[in-house]
Amino acid sequence: MQPSLPLAGLNILVVEDDDDIRFFITTVLEADGATIVAVPSAPAAREVLSQLQPDVLICDIGMPGEDGYTFIRKIRALKPDMGGKVPAIALTAYGDSENRIRALEAGFQTHVSKPVSPGELVEIVANLFASCNW
Repeated sequence: MQPSLPLAGLNILVVEDDDDIRFFITTVLEADGATIVAVPSAPAAREVLSQLQPDVLICDIGMPGEDGYTFIRKIRALKPDMGGKVPAIALTAYGDSENRIRALEAGFQTHVSKPVSPGELVEIVANLFASCNW
């Protein structure tokens, strides 16, 4: 018997402007059972959010046009049935404590510095989903 996939059945929205990183995240999470919708920008994410109703959101902070801080504040202003309560991970190159605090204050549940190992990413997503009683 194969062990169960830790992310089986989860729908995850990935917002990342870098093609290679978006591909990496998608590949890692799909290999562990998640269904991924990956988009390159905050506006693209807002277009799919309410229909997708993801279980977890993973968002880059440093994106052109609209950064992750602004994006998550707009998401948190939405009604729950529109995606306003989705558990969210800030995945960012800005790894210092000041940016971690800023991400949490903006509305993310957790802050993860790039680069992140595949195993760590899966564990963070699984733990966040398990801990959220939304």
